[in-house]
Amino acid sequence: MNFTYINQHILDNLFYILVSILIYSTLLDHGKRLCQYGKVLITTCMSIPILLCMKFPIYIDEYCVHDFRQIPFIIGTLYGGWPVGAVLLVILLTGRFVMNGFNLLTLMVYIVIFVITALFSSKFNAYNRKSKLNSSILLIVFLGILTSLLALAMSVSFRITEAYIFYFIILPPFIIGLAVYIMEILKDAILIRTQMVRLEKMEVVSQLAASISHEVRNPLTVVKGFVQLLKAPDLTQDEKEQYIQHVVRELNSAESIISEYLAFAKPAIEKVDSISIDREIGYVIEMIKPLANMNLVTISEQLAPGVTRGNTQHFKQCFLNLIKNGIEAMPSGGELRIVSYVNDNDIIIEIKDVGIGMNKEQIHRFGEPYYSSKEKGTGLGSMVAVKTIQTMNGTLHINSASNKGTTITVGLPVYDEDTSAK
Repeated sequence: MNFTYINQHILDNLFYILVSILIYSTLLDHGKRLCQYGKVLITTCMSIPILLCMKFPIYIDEYCVHDFRQIPFIIGTLYGGWPVGAVLLVILLTGRFVMNGFNLLTLMVYIVIFVITALFSSKFNAYNRKSKLNSSILLIVFLGILTSLLALAMSVSFRITEAYIFYFIILPPFIIGLAVYIMEILKDAILIRTQMVRLEKMEVVSQLAASISHEVRNPLTVVKGFVQLLKAPDLTQDEKEQYIQHVVRELNSAESIISEYLAFAKPAIEKVDSISIDREIGYVIEMIKPLANMNLVTISEQLAPGVTRGNTQHFKQCFLNLIKNGIEAMPSGGELRIVSYVNDNDIIIEIKDVGIGMNKEQIHRFGEPYYSSKEKGTGLGSMVAVKTIQTMNGTLHINSASNKGTTITVGLPVYDEDTSAK
């Protein structure tokens, strides 16, 4: 009976090896509890392709059956050291003897592979990616030649054919090179991902610190304005008390902002109130007037009654940032006009200045952290404003042109207290 080559299991063997490597890397990356059991994990993941490769071998010729079991065995030993290699050796030999019976040659060959690979593993793990790739290829070529000579010495029936040289000497270096390369790529990806998470955390801390300083600066600026007004010699006692009340209120506001940011790591449930648009914006205008006077800016207002829902402190901080931006956009002074009106189910608030304006790129990037058209700006004030409006299910639209002023239009949903009570 003529023997027919059956080598369709080559790709199957390769598939078992590569999938096991991917599973190992995935579990190592996402299974946080599994990281402390790295040796157990690589032993498990490498033992599966060892058994599958033996179960579905490559038939080289009528007298020789081969598979790629040595590749996951060597990879596991190189990356896990001799303890992993010893366990894999027991699994490999047990599986081999259960499936095909005891064979002294197989025992000796894999003991030699284990000893040499285990001795080399400590140096291997200290290499960089390129050195690991080259050394693993040289190692498997050396082991292939050495074990072939050992087999010739121990078995009179063993023959080295062209097919044997291709499958046992030439092909394995390419496969182990691919496997080690993938292992190193995935290992670097996990390391980079960990570093990125750490950098993101550091960036959050940096943004938090910058944001605190930015947000606290607003009430402190108001306090500075009222303190300067208190120096006027012709102030009445009532005016002094009124200014002092504003100072105390803004210092309390600064304290509240700091407390909120310190609680950022463990945020509480955000308090939602009914916000009277005309009253709260009127209060913000009153706060910001000293800054406007210092910049020769006149604020005109036309506020219609309207109620929406949200966090009052965040709402005031949002419009304080927007109005402050409008004032700072007019370094030579001018008029800042603030109008609100009800349009169907929305409350529209318009803030219009006659300042330097913004180009298309600045409009598009409005609200991005660390992006600002101001020389010393951080962009965090605009970011907080945009985030607050989004949280309140509102909209923000900017109409602006360079040197022609800016109009910011904010739309917020109307809250009908009577309808909600029903």
